Amino acid sequence: MTTPHLLSVADLGADGISEVLDVSDSFVEVSERAIPKVPALRGKTVVSLFYEDSTRTRLSFETAARRLSADVMNFSVKGSSAAKGESLRDTVQTIDAMGVDAIVVRHSSAGAPWQVASWVGASVINGGDGWHEHPTQALLDCYTIRKARGPLDGLRIAILGDIKHSRVARSNVLAFTLLGAEVTLVAPPTLMPPSLEGWPVAASYDLDDVLPKADVVYVLRLQQERQSEALLPSLREYTATYGLTRERARLLGEDALIMHPGPMNRGVEIAAEVADFPASVVTRQVANGVAVRMAVLFMLLGSEPNG
Repeated sequence: MTTPHLLSVADLGADGISEVLDVSDSFVEVSERAIPKVPALRGKTVVSLFYEDSTRTRLSFETAARRLSADVMNFSVKGSSAAKGESLRDTVQTIDAMGVDAIVVRHSSAGAPWQVASWVGASVINGGDGWHEHPTQALLDCYTIRKARGPLDGLRIAILGDIKHSRVARSNVLAFTLLGAEVTLVAPPTLMPPSLEGWPVAASYDLDDVLPKADVVYVLRLQQERQSEALLPSLREYTATYGLTRERARLLGEDALIMHPGPMNRGVEIAAEVADFPASVVTRQVANGVAVRMAVLFMLLGSEPNG
């Protein structure tokens, strides 16, 4: 990586994404060992600075750091001075003063990781900022597709659901199109971004028309906690029109992949049984996330993949 931080997929470009995916192959092999650990980051310290709840991203980064033999520090807002009103700047500068090497930041405000990077000497990784970006999710999704279907160039990927509120959608559009995929966004008008100007994508409101042509259908969670207004008549109507039901899943081609970044609202954006179909690679996304985040940490902080 040419930057000491990973804040956006745009930091990497197509070549940088491909490099991360290639390095990830080495760490998939490490994760499959009886003792899945290498000393590549021994003596380094990685901090999880999460101002929003997380299961997959937080545990994935912590597992990745430990498998690289790094020390891990966990920051909990509820048990910290942030709960007493300490500013983000004071918090991160306090952590930086402890001599840490990398800070993984998740924050509800778009742009927060860029601010943190301007305040500290440690490498900063964006673990998700507001509705804006989630670059390591995009990297693990690219890796999962590449392992299952080969190069993304020319693949037709449908991103379905609450695109307006999704940082995953924004990072994935960047990453998928940089690697040559054709992306179609599918959502009701109220869950599309206000403008798609500058987005290298097609848009559709007809899921049944898009599914038979899709090599990958990427289902997004309906983010009701980020919606400040009534954007849907009802969940039942959303499921009837835009849910990946068992009947709709039959429209997909034989080799099509079903993906979801989690957590899933089973029975809303995706039927419970569809999430467990053989075409679903949701658990593979989680497993690959550890290897990809090992690659990111190693490329920012390390030297030789095998220590």
